Amino acid sequence: MPEICRFYGIIIRMYLIDKEHPPRHIHIKYGDYEAIMELVNLNVIEGSLPKKCRQLVREWAEIHQEELIEMWDTQNFHKIEPLE
Repeated sequence: MPEICRFYGIIIRMYLIDKEHPPRHIHIKYGDYEAIMELVNLNVIEGSLPKKCRQLVREWAEIHQEELIEMWDTQNFHKIEPLE
């Protein structure tokens, strides 16, 4: 599972499409928390995150939403700049 970004202790990954399922999404890990965020509406659809972490990931994902969706569709994985 390629790591897409890491910031403030948050790790964001995306699985290869042959091991995945719709909808388009990212996997988030923060300490003992794990969640999946859907890329179109940026809602957490599985798992849970502390509120502040969820807000930071959503802010980051809003900035890079088109790039993340393209990455899911093309499977051309690369690192994305972290939130500062």
